[in-house]
Amino acid sequence: MRLVVPIALAAAGVVHLLPLSGVLGGERLLALYGVAIDEPNLTLLLQHRALLFGLLGAFMLGAAFRPAWQAAALVAGLISLTSFLLLAALVGHVNPPLMRVVWIDLLLLPGLAAAGIVLVRQHA
Repeated sequence: MRLVVPIALAAAGVVHLLPLSGVLGGERLLALYGVAIDEPNLTLLLQHRALLFGLLGAFMLGAAFRPAWQAAALVAGLISLTSFLLLAALVGHVNPPLMRVVWIDLLLLPGLAAAGIVLVRQHA
């Protein structure tokens, strides 16, 4: 049971690091999300998003090895996953690359939720 939290955080951390390559520009963003970005301001916003995902991923990965960070990292990860899933559900139809992100988030969500339960029980 003591490995549930670090494994869940490490898995979510690695997945959140993957979009970091989007900071390289429009071609990488197209490969990641299947959306052509031909407006410089939108490119900037998505590059910034990629950087923030990288920071979140690094935080979760670090928290896998630093128990003092784990609660905050789990909350941040759960907010990230559930907010994207909720937004995708509200949009309805998403393209295949974004649907892949939906499925990955759906796979990660139970692990992070279980890790949260384990962490709460450890501190109760």
